[in-house]
Amino acid sequence: MLDAVEHAVAHSHLTRDFIPAHVEGTVVDLSFASEQWQRLIRDGARPGLLNRRHFEACAFTYLAGELRTGDIAVRGSDAYANWSAQLLAWGDCEGLLDEFCAETGLPSSAAAFTEALRATLTQRAAAVDAGYPDNADLVIDEATGVPSLKRRRAAERAASSLALEEAIKERMPERTLLDILARTAYWLEWWRRFGPASGSDPKLADPLLRYVLTTFTYGTNMGPAQAARHIRGVSAHELGATAGRHFTTAKLDLAGADVVNAYLGLDLVRAWGDGTTVAGDGTQVDTLIDNLLAESHIRYGGYGGIAYHLVADNYIALFSHFIPCGVWEAVYIIEGLLRNTSDAEPDTIHADTQGQSYPVHALAHLFGFELLPRIRNWKDLIFYRSAADVRYRHIDSLFGEAGQNVINWRLIETHWRDLMQVVLSIREGRLSSTLLLRRLGTESHKNNVYKAFRELGRVIRTITLLRFISEPKLREEITAATNKVEAYNGFSAWLMFGRDVIEHNDPAEQEKIIKFNTLVANCVIFHTALDMTAVIRQLVEEGWVITPADLAALSPYITERIKRFGEYATDGLGVPPEAFDPRLDLVVVAADQSASPASASTAGEAA
Repeated sequence: MLDAVEHAVAHSHLTRDFIPAHVEGTVVDLSFASEQWQRLIRDGARPGLLNRRHFEACAFTYLAGELRTGDIAVRGSDAYANWSAQLLAWGDCEGLLDEFCAETGLPSSAAAFTEALRATLTQRAAAVDAGYPDNADLVIDEATGVPSLKRRRAAERAASSLALEEAIKERMPERTLLDILARTAYWLEWWRRFGPASGSDPKLADPLLRYVLTTFTYGTNMGPAQAARHIRGVSAHELGATAGRHFTTAKLDLAGADVVNAYLGLDLVRAWGDGTTVAGDGTQVDTLIDNLLAESHIRYGGYGGIAYHLVADNYIALFSHFIPCGVWEAVYIIEGLLRNTSDAEPDTIHADTQGQSYPVHALAHLFGFELLPRIRNWKDLIFYRSAADVRYRHIDSLFGEAGQNVINWRLIETHWRDLMQVVLSIREGRLSSTLLLRRLGTESHKNNVYKAFRELGRVIRTITLLRFISEPKLREEITAATNKVEAYNGFSAWLMFGRDVIEHNDPAEQEKIIKFNTLVANCVIFHTALDMTAVIRQLVEEGWVITPADLAALSPYITERIKRFGEYATDGLGVPPEAFDPRLDLVVVAADQSASPASASTAGEAA
């Protein structure tokens, strides 16, 4: 295939329709192409020649496919690098294996790893089959074998919980967004994470104030020019220079982790969750058209990128990305968990359909995470049997025809060492999980590592689907978690009120704006939880009876008491302005005439 690409490039200067089919007497090998492509490329009436346009389209189509799967790499590239060359040597992995397996709870040998998976799948399927008569939600049509799950209505909130929420909103003090950022900066000192990259750069006279103003400027997407118009004592140049020289995505992540750590220490937060469960979801953000990241996608309808957030069960955001619209969001979900620097240690991940795939299920399992997505059209997915001769009394139709859809346990056991080598390389920072999952996201007929990840992913997703159809409480937890991250998307968008479009074309700057916005949102969530705590204490002192269930139904995404636009000075509003002058003294001259005193006087009188 590479020879074919070279042949196409060598003849790219020609304009004729047909080019030679040989190079120095050797015929170009087209065995990589399908029969349909070969019939298009070769013309029986012109032996020894190739249709140039069809040949070029074929060669570069296959090249794109090989680059996507990682079977061809580009030297010096990032997105299309040779990921296998970045792996740790197996000798280095052996020294890390026992500790890693102890941390993740995985068996430390290929045979034990495979047998544990086989036993889990076998037991789970047998339990779901045995419990089918008592499963009132799952119905499998006897004629067609099509399954369906009855919808469960969400439980209505108790009247006491609604009354508590209204009382809290009424008593919470009104605060400006700048005031919230400044107060959290004083308390938590997240601003100390920022500073110039070089020690030789001049220090800021008042770094706390400058960093708060810069965070407000970019977190709301107001931009330095508009912020300088509304904030006295600071210029657009100062704000822009501070953001460019003192802020990086890594520093913003550390500052956000400081807020998360303080948030986890609040008593009220424990009523919502402990941070061990997260949900991932993306929301479309408009950008300018002419940049490397922006694209239009039918799912979102707009033109831009995706702000992908990982939100904990207690409503705080642990990590944020800015990714293209066209990528599978699941590629980034593991990377966010691995790069989380806060004290939260999530072990369960919820997502929607875009947050799962076979390789992602496999990688999550290898890292000890439990991926439990909310999958659209789950009944169209394939359930896999643990063995070809296994039959089930009630749920057999879910697994397809007898003897089909059987897990290849030998493939998993054979490539267990490759799987562990990959996951240890990611853990040690040698390989990016995003790079790996991009390459494993498309099926490759030659990549055995992909096939092993796919087979492991089939096992894990089948187990997850069996749990999904048999555990109503799990479905409720998945729905609740994904609803929280969707609510966070709306909350963070409400805080990004400055402009609807990210006007930077640099992907790094676009990512920084999303992380600025996440830092602002987390500060507001933290401060709102504090204000809620103070009001709840007052209510208890007044004799209110507040139950844990009432607290669990609350949310810190309260916007009614936040003034996003600040307070504007009213000094001078009572002073009458000077009288206005309606006259416009202009000299009107025709375009093809020169002004003379007489004509100017006449024109002035006419005006």
